[in-house]
Amino acid sequence: MTTHRATAEQTERVDGVEVKPVAGYIGAEITGVDLAGRLDDAVVALIRQAVLRWKVVFFRGQELDHAAHIAFARRFGEPVVLPRRGPHSPPDFPAIETTADRLELAGGYGMERDEWLHRRRHTLLRGWHCDHGARVDPPAATVLRAETVPPYGGDTTWANLAAAYAGLSAPVRAFVDGLRAEHRLGVGYQPRPGDDPYVRHLLDHQVVSEHPLVRVHPETGERVLFVNGYYLEEIVGLSRPESTAILEMLVEQAVRPEYTVRFRWEPGSVAFWDNRATIHLAPSDHAHVGSSRIMHRVMLAGDVPVGVDGKPSEPVTGTEPGRW
Repeated sequence: MTTHRATAEQTERVDGVEVKPVAGYIGAEITGVDLAGRLDDAVVALIRQAVLRWKVVFFRGQELDHAAHIAFARRFGEPVVLPRRGPHSPPDFPAIETTADRLELAGGYGMERDEWLHRRRHTLLRGWHCDHGARVDPPAATVLRAETVPPYGGDTTWANLAAAYAGLSAPVRAFVDGLRAEHRLGVGYQPRPGDDPYVRHLLDHQVVSEHPLVRVHPETGERVLFVNGYYLEEIVGLSRPESTAILEMLVEQAVRPEYTVRFRWEPGSVAFWDNRATIHLAPSDHAHVGSSRIMHRVMLAGDVPVGVDGKPSEPVTGTEPGRW
């Protein structure tokens, strides 16, 4: 999101609009807002502050088309235009990325869905991620809307990385404040024997960045435990065994149930989250249901993370700030 220095505890009130927290540390539902309508500045400010405070906010019953989706997102920042999108994304709206789980995961890179997920998510923590976290400037925020959802299953879960950091003991906080970690596209993927088309894809499109293990949020000033199970390669300067043990501990800390919220999608639901202060887990419990889950995503351009020591992230390969 466009940076406006603020504190997460500031509160705006707008008649007819209500922000209702849904979990103790993360997540709020906002009612009384038509996202397809013309939003005045006070409503935009309220939504921004709710995202900063609760990290992810939810809207239900919205009637957004692609143009309205982009127009809403643009009130909070500059939409990202990806150089490559899935085959189901609308060609006339380059800021929209469409995912159709049953269609895209089945047969991806020559693998059926179950094998694809097995090779990418072979541990319980592997699926947790922020969007495009291997980039030197990950997106600031994501706005995701549901078009078609299964009758049950398909929920998404988010975790609050600021609360996770604050929940660490003081000695551990002091230890991780000065560390940096390598984030790499495809970390932990288990290749197929012989020729593997996904490995070829990773080699052709590799993205690696060195990020602070604790970043300072550019709007709230909070310290954020910048970890996830999907992109993290290793902690710089530590041995592999040390790095593995510490990262596992930190990711487990980040996804403790009390720091998470789970959202049940309906057609017309919208989730808007701070990609700098959360990680999320896409569902894998709905393939057997027999219906599609079609979602549309707009991401907002982000900044280069900065650590507690004031040192920014650095690109290693395949990524430059502001270039997608």
